Amino acid sequence: MEQNKALRLIGLATRAGKIAFGTVSVTETITNKKAKLVIIAKDAAERTQRNIIRIANENNIKVRLYETIQTLSKSIGKENKAVISIKDGNFSNEILKIIDGGEVIG
Repeated sequence: MEQNKALRLIGLATRAGKIAFGTVSVTETITNKKAKLVIIAKDAAERTQRNIIRIANENNIKVRLYETIQTLSKSIGKENKAVISIKDGNFSNEILKIIDGGEVIG
């Protein structure tokens, strides 16, 4: 149930134009300080995970491993996207609450 809320919020952020997806675009949003949260699929390649996490940590961007490539891709209406970044603070805060299990009401 909770994962569905997070995925719906990711989909909403997509429709609002507040995400980037794919390694190159996500890396760009991180280095340009536009990313507020980076989400990497748990089944993404180990090298991809390592590189994105390193770049995000260097830029003080929060990173979460979440869901699968197929599930994340479906939530944004794309195929085979293992990495997404949320560029809006409100969306990222709400998604973090859900992923981290901090949402009490709702």
